[in-house]
Amino acid sequence: MTDILLQGLLLGGLYALFALGQSLMFGVMRLTNTAQGDFIILGGFFAISLVSATGLAPGWALLLIAPAAFVFGYGLQRFVLNGTLGKDPLPSLVVTFGLAIIIQNLLLEIYSADPRSLDAGAIALDSLSLGAATVGTLPLLTFAVAVLATLALQSLFSFTALGRSFRAVSDDREAAQLMGLRPSMVYAQATGIAFVLIALAGTLQAMRTTVSPSDGPLILLFAFEAVIIGGMGSFWGTLLGALLLGVAQQIGFRFDPGWGIWFGHLTFLLVLLIRPQGLFPRTR
Repeated sequence: MTDILLQGLLLGGLYALFALGQSLMFGVMRLTNTAQGDFIILGGFFAISLVSATGLAPGWALLLIAPAAFVFGYGLQRFVLNGTLGKDPLPSLVVTFGLAIIIQNLLLEIYSADPRSLDAGAIALDSLSLGAATVGTLPLLTFAVAVLATLALQSLFSFTALGRSFRAVSDDREAAQLMGLRPSMVYAQATGIAFVLIALAGTLQAMRTTVSPSDGPLILLFAFEAVIIGGMGSFWGTLLGALLLGVAQQIGFRFDPGWGIWFGHLTFLLVLLIRPQGLFPRTR
């Protein structure tokens, strides 16, 4: 049972990275990014191509990918997604759904349908002994990155001027404008940060396993479930929701290899029935 719990928590750390960017975008601008999973896969393939072309280690490649991801996310929000925001959520859903289709077909055209992975070197094979259990170094690193990313986001929101501007435009856009803030710019900054998290998640996913152009929808589903279980807009809630999802899947895998994903979905539905607002909803 200890091994199931440990492996579930490590899997949940990866799911948290899938979901944090989604949680940030929804928390700031109430935008549901249905292309989240496909952007993560795009980040993974971009990391694979960059490492292959330059010979850089994945960690060094990520230092180049992160600022590029911020600029891309900033521009996407500034010039495309800002025009879809409003009381009606349908335009943003339609536009991001269209982006998901474009990304999938673009990746199929460039890379074909063959799964690919990022060579993580020795860290992919290293393991650590934690009492009676042995865990991989890479999954443990992924878990640590997820916790640090959650802490960084929460600290950003709680203790910085940028975080206060995020909270201001989220709580009352019109009042924030009267105070001199430009919501379109604030939204673009939030999306830029979200895309750094997306690039990080994609790179770690490609290091841990194979990625293929068709993987995006399943990753999106895991991200949605983690965000909704934890509570929309709550970063610590997203992390805990992802951990719960990972543990539930590991319990299912122990019964039967085909039950893991199903157990995760059942947990998601159970939380929706008992607490529709999520376990740790954001409080104003």
